[in-house]
Amino acid sequence: MTPPRPLGRSRLGGGRPSFDPALDDAELVTVRDELARGRWAEARRLLAETGDDWDRRGHRLLVLGRVPAGTAWAREWQLAEPDSADAAALLACAAAQQAARRREDPERARALCAAAARLAPLDPTPWLALLLLAHSGAVDDEPARHFGQVRARHPEHHHAHHLMAAGLARHKADHDDPLHEVYDFAAWAAEQAPADSPLALLPVVAHAERYRALARAGVLPRDPAASGHWTGRRARQVLGAAFDWWLEWDVDDVAEDGERAAGTTTHPRRKVDLNHLAHAKFHEGRLAEAAALLIRIGPHVTRAPWSYPDRDPAAAYRAARRAALGSR
Repeated sequence: MTPPRPLGRSRLGGGRPSFDPALDDAELVTVRDELARGRWAEARRLLAETGDDWDRRGHRLLVLGRVPAGTAWAREWQLAEPDSADAAALLACAAAQQAARRREDPERARALCAAAARLAPLDPTPWLALLLLAHSGAVDDEPARHFGQVRARHPEHHHAHHLMAAGLARHKADHDDPLHEVYDFAAWAAEQAPADSPLALLPVVAHAERYRALARAGVLPRDPAASGHWTGRRARQVLGAAFDWWLEWDVDDVAEDGERAAGTTTHPRRKVDLNHLAHAKFHEGRLAEAAALLIRIGPHVTRAPWSYPDRDPAAAYRAARRAALGSR
């Protein structure tokens, strides 16, 4: 999501998927590699081109902020251009993520986020960094306050909504409550968002994050197939509403054209990731297996808004179903 490797095998073994946090942003991957070498000029160009596409800007800044020594390179950029809002935002995102991992002073990170917010009052990204910091528990801030600041600037911010859902899901993890607050939050956010928003998936995120919290607390087994949590009519309705928005089949036209020119192509090459596999499991009625995949996918369950430019996922789903039925 040769772009980044969205899926792969974990070096720790066990067949668990690994993700490139850059997802499908190939240009971001190139710029991240440049920044890792201390070349921040490309990051400056990329962020300038991103402009006020707030979802993409937040994603790019957080990914760039995870670069080893990213804090040092962002500070060097800021020294060269002290009035740069982009440099301040990158430094804030890098420091917040380091503090979330207990590798940076959280108070310093919070101060850097506040400074970045002052330089760019309309940008939700410094507030997203503060929300991430609060979500990690590194500071005692109330996440809802920072979430409100993000929504005031960009009401559909998908990453901020996922962080809030994940945080709410951890509340009262000593028992399984079908009326838990995280489900209300997810339903409210999905209803408020436009039909083509990634927030249509937030009810699925809520169920996956709630299951994760209960499994960590030992209330439910780590294997969803053994829990019964993802069976029954209610689970099917919740998953179905979101999955119907979600499905997308990407045909690798460039690779296929090259094979056709060489006379070697035999069939279209399809790029299928765990999102698609989870959808297929759901429509086969294998809800527990679909749930297990969702829990592995974690924060990447909401595909970035730019992943499906000018496409109709519902139409793609119908076409895929017709193709599948015709091949039987």
